[in-house]
Amino acid sequence: MSTLSELVQAQGRASEEDIEWLHLLVGDWQLLADLAFADIVLWVPTTDGGFVAVAHARPSSSATLFYRDFVGQAVKSEWKAQIDESFQSASIVDTAAPDWYEETPTRVRAVPVLRRLTPTGNKTTDQPIAVITRHTNLSEARTPSRQELTFNECANDLFAMIASGDFPDLGAPSGPRRGAPRASDGLIRLDVDGLVTFASPNALSAFNRIGFPNELEAESLAEVTTGLISGQLTVDESLPLVVTGRAPWRTDIEARGVTVSLRAIPVRNHGKRVGAIVLCRDVTEVRHQERELITKDATIREIHHRVKNNLQTVASLLRIQARRTHSDVARDALGQAMRRVAAIAVVHDTLSEGLTQDVDFDVVFDRVLMLIAEVASSHSTTVRPISKGSFGNLPSEYATPLALVLTELVTNAVEHGLADREDGEVQIVAKRTDDNLSVKVRDNGVGLAEGKVGSGLGTQIVRTLIQGELGGTIDWHTLVGSGTEVTIEVPMMWLNRR
Repeated sequence: MSTLSELVQAQGRASEEDIEWLHLLVGDWQLLADLAFADIVLWVPTTDGGFVAVAHARPSSSATLFYRDFVGQAVKSEWKAQIDESFQSASIVDTAAPDWYEETPTRVRAVPVLRRLTPTGNKTTDQPIAVITRHTNLSEARTPSRQELTFNECANDLFAMIASGDFPDLGAPSGPRRGAPRASDGLIRLDVDGLVTFASPNALSAFNRIGFPNELEAESLAEVTTGLISGQLTVDESLPLVVTGRAPWRTDIEARGVTVSLRAIPVRNHGKRVGAIVLCRDVTEVRHQERELITKDATIREIHHRVKNNLQTVASLLRIQARRTHSDVARDALGQAMRRVAAIAVVHDTLSEGLTQDVDFDVVFDRVLMLIAEVASSHSTTVRPISKGSFGNLPSEYATPLALVLTELVTNAVEHGLADREDGEVQIVAKRTDDNLSVKVRDNGVGLAEGKVGSGLGTQIVRTLIQGELGGTIDWHTLVGSGTEVTIEVPMMWLNRR
């Protein structure tokens, strides 16, 4: 299924700013559906005068009307006139009589979507950039509870704000946080002075768990939270703005070992704040899991750091031993072992700096290339390393074998291909696709006799790592004129399935 961006761009009428606004709106799509107890569909205009659906949300608070998703479909003829009227007039349009959908009576409301041009100004786009339809099931008609009435009032407020460009709020922080409150988790409605006019049972339970035993209604939410966190040394500076409903932010309050997440949505009438909706959720377990993950991440990074230090110590000992050895063969073997250990240490050093187990292999390889200078200096050769293309991010399980392989190949190119020459060139070309990683290592040295490949330890290591560890292929051949080219092909899909 196409993404919202692709569907909107395909119509050729929306700007990048329009698309970004629609993304922000769809970020609260489920909240709108749950508050309205209705299916909601987002329609964008097409170049032929029609509309196409780019987002659809079903309510978790009631039964859905539409069991099939509308995304990507053209508007149905029975809704076209109403959506057209809302789009042209930039106003909310309700059906005059119940609309029937598959023998189910429904009420349809069309809401224009206007985009505010700046975070602080009042100017909006001259005409709507989209239209929302709200489809309410009337077959389950009954006397609504006070909570349902309040939820519907909140939905009406938000849809009115959408029609005036006041929602979504450009001042809200981007990026959702785990455990974000939903309407069903707990809802508190505030008046313009920050007094609670309604608190759902789940919201009341959340505040009871953090130590407030009384009813919330008619209380100042700011005073209630202040009493709960009194004596705490550190308090989120955004908390006063959230509990008074003055800013569209999110924060946590902690008391008695319980953590409650709060999200404020200021309610505005043509730019003027008239109240707020505060969503709350007990996220104690979620925050506990987050802290455990942070602790584990820190532990893993510390392990990588210590492994790197130990490997560097081993490499230093090998270097010292090589300098004290009188045998050229032994000195060369120790030098090669030192470089292999150093290549593995580079990967662990990179892993110790990040939170993920993926490695920016371009950074790793840049550091591996520094070994060329050391190898070249021991052979009295000047080598120009040239790197082209990009490896991208690679999982740690094959960053290490690949670093070792390239260390061997680059070292061999200097020691054997460019031996007994004053200068030379080693070129490494990487090409990354979704399915394959191709790496070519070329030198302009003496080359190999065609069909003959070395049989030393380095070649055995390279074959074992590429074919056994990475499931790839490797090929040596002499370039036309002079030099050797080694081609490595690593299937990315095979690695991802490991």
